[in-house]
Amino acid sequence: MGILEDFSGAIVYGLLGFKSNDAFAESLNFFIYDSIKVILLLAVMVFLISIVRTFITPQKVRKLLSGRREGIGNVLAAVLGIPTPFCSCSAVPLFIGFVESGIPLGVTFSFLVACPMINEVAIALLLGLVGWKITAIYIASGLVVAVVSGIVIGRLKLENEVEGFVYESTVKNTRKEAKNWKQRLEFAKGQTWDICAKVWPYILFGIGIGALIHGYAPVGFLADIAGKDNPLAVPTAVAVGIPLYSNAAGVIPIVQALMDKGVPLGTALAFMMAVTGLSLPELIILRKVLKPKLLAIFVGILAVAITLVGLLFNAIL
Repeated sequence: MGILEDFSGAIVYGLLGFKSNDAFAESLNFFIYDSIKVILLLAVMVFLISIVRTFITPQKVRKLLSGRREGIGNVLAAVLGIPTPFCSCSAVPLFIGFVESGIPLGVTFSFLVACPMINEVAIALLLGLVGWKITAIYIASGLVVAVVSGIVIGRLKLENEVEGFVYESTVKNTRKEAKNWKQRLEFAKGQTWDICAKVWPYILFGIGIGALIHGYAPVGFLADIAGKDNPLAVPTAVAVGIPLYSNAAGVIPIVQALMDKGVPLGTALAFMMAVTGLSLPELIILRKVLKPKLLAIFVGILAVAITLVGLLFNAIL
């Protein structure tokens, strides 16, 4: 990425004439460099994942998970959740389709947790902003949270806490013809354009906030309120993240800036997981198929699991 660094530096310090020790210049340089890098990497990742998606449809996922038991089923559901198309509006039909197919409730939740938390946008942004090591840690942590939370929900035997109409619903299952490679590439191009067009404002907004933190936020202040020595830092980060409406595109650049200022990895990961895995719109939509008790248990188990992941990483790293 040396070319991009030279390019952003040439604009800020050459063309615009700012000095290197100027806080605004550092923020602007951060914004230009990260914006270009992340959007380019996002386009590449979305294109590649979109090709994978032509092989893994929701119908195939339901077929693969049908009849799977606890453990193996939860792991497979979490892994399949990564490349499967998902957004808040698709949570209800996916949930109904899984229940209709006889997939256990716990396995279904492992899939629903992994889908929004670990997706191509999150992976691309993490790779571009924090590198492959932290990206791998986040993916592994997200899978563990999805698997464990699904197993716990499955063992609680909460099937009667699903709204009754779900067991009576029939999801339309249309057979789609297999795509050839020309169609797969066309689909990937269309998905890349559509997704990038939707998320670029969030990317720029998130990187803008991150740039301000990078240039102006005092290190000591952030270390005091979110540092490793504060025992309430991780639970507070999770509590703040749960009701916060954002997506990976908006929150990851902010997380990167916080980490650059000394916020521990575990606290940053916990905050990001809470925002992406427990988004308010998804919870509101899931209320259509889940009774309040099950929805509250889902939120509670996921929040505890995310908090424990954050505390663990702060303790060992």
